[in-house]
Amino acid sequence: MHCVFWGRYQYATDLLVTNSVTNDLNHMRAALALARRGLGTTWPNPSVGCVLVRDGRVIGRGSTGLGGRPHAEPTALSMAGDSARGATAYVTLEPCCHWGHTPPCTEALIQAKVARVVIATLDPDKRVDGLGVARLREAGINVEYRLLQDDARDDLQGFFLRINEKRPLITLKLASTLDGKIATGTGKSQWITGPEARRMAHVLRGRNDAVLIGVGTAIADNPELTCRIVGFRESQIVRVVADSFLRTPLTSNLARTAGNTPLWFLICRRTDPSRRDAFIKLGATVIEIESGEMGINLIDGVKALALAGLTRVLVEGGGHMAASFIRADLVDRIAWLHAPAVMGGDGWPSVQGLGIPRLAMMPRFIPHRVTSLGPDTLTEFKRLF
Repeated sequence: MHCVFWGRYQYATDLLVTNSVTNDLNHMRAALALARRGLGTTWPNPSVGCVLVRDGRVIGRGSTGLGGRPHAEPTALSMAGDSARGATAYVTLEPCCHWGHTPPCTEALIQAKVARVVIATLDPDKRVDGLGVARLREAGINVEYRLLQDDARDDLQGFFLRINEKRPLITLKLASTLDGKIATGTGKSQWITGPEARRMAHVLRGRNDAVLIGVGTAIADNPELTCRIVGFRESQIVRVVADSFLRTPLTSNLARTAGNTPLWFLICRRTDPSRRDAFIKLGATVIEIESGEMGINLIDGVKALALAGLTRVLVEGGGHMAASFIRADLVDRIAWLHAPAVMGGDGWPSVQGLGIPRLAMMPRFIPHRVTSLGPDTLTEFKRLF
């Protein structure tokens, strides 16, 4: 007999079971799509999707709200109302079973009398981590999990890293020519890529909790670091500057908008207190870190960001910043925008001064996805965890 395997579960492929598995996959894909809409906006909580189905009909849908509340399950249950009784809930992450700012989602599902819960992946938080499944089963609910687990874990990697390694997911964004140059020998860089690629750069920002640059970029480019796609996200992105001694001008676009759009600085502890207080007065958040290669210790810096709640950080900036994050082994993904142009050896490299003595020591990444953007190309890479 031919069989279909789903995690630890095995099904005979008669017509009824095959249709059931297909329906499960489709509904979980819908839940994952709902969860992806919230990426970058739900920190410190993960972005979760939930779809409720009864008699083959979707009766409720929900995703994690801004700032992490409400959770996906109660939103979907509220939409379904009394129809949730006897339904199947498809959830991208194991429902929580502990009290926080909101009641446990397991209790909401139990009280709604759903018959079955299908989960993409378990929650690594020690307060949950299988306990949510146990609580649902204890209440007589049929629970299955690991459906589309790899897809769910890929989307939730920032949350998992924050729980397991006390740091956020780091994506390094680069925009260069085919030969890896980000600026001419005289420092001119606007614009190497075209409008479609530049729009994608804002999409990348919008899918992350925060965007991080170094003080050199803050001074040279005077950026705003916002996601300038109208309606793409409901909340503002956190802007982070690694600025060891707060050299960012108080008249910069970043400082000028600190009262309206979140602005955080990673600084050295020995920074001039008056300078620090001036930025705090403008509305910025200042996080003091021990000294390191770039003035601050990057490993301590990203851990401080995770402690503050961030799960997904997009790193932009120059070649030195890119090299520092790669050297510190902090780059989990790379989003590389390539223009179909060649600049030559006098251009500025996208990654400067890694100091790799042997080929075997080069950091390597796995191609994940390629997207055409007009004449330009976005290639996304990730490393194996």
